[in-house]
Amino acid sequence: ILGMGDVLTLIDRAQDAFDDKQAAELEKKMRTQTFDYNDFLGQLEQMKKMGPLTQMLGMLPGVDAKMLDNVQIDDKKLAHIEAIIKSMSQKERENPQIINFSRKQRIAKGSGTGMHEVNGLIKQFEQMKKMMKQMGDMGKMGKMGKMKHGGKMKMPFFGK
Repeated sequence: ILGMGDVLTLIDRAQDAFDDKQAAELEKKMRTQTFDYNDFLGQLEQMKKMGPLTQMLGMLPGVDAKMLDNVQIDDKKLAHIEAIIKSMSQKERENPQIINFSRKQRIAKGSGTGMHEVNGLIKQFEQMKKMMKQMGDMGKMGKMGKMKHGGKMKMPFFGK
């Protein structure tokens, strides 16, 4: 009614989808910078349990339903991301730095996507890891620092 969204429903869905133990483990991995594709895939799966992204965005305070008409969220992109990660070997998921050109080709074929999508996911994953590192560094310093690139990061599930 007052532009507060449906925060209670959003919180209920988040509590149902996320496990406290997993959340603590994820926080530790983010702090120690050992976040890998297995963790990323786990987060995607938990987000999917909460429902469509457009529906979740509509529950946020200050987000007007009319504003969401212009936002294009492609849930199919999430499926592509999931397919790309699942096409990686366990070793590649745990050690993303070993993914070279031939491995990217195999991942693209296995996931039914193109090289540009595999490269895009890898680039976005690396950006996300850098952002996590900066956030961790800011927490260590106890003050807000300036994030590179103005803090902007393109999320893989939002349309172009």
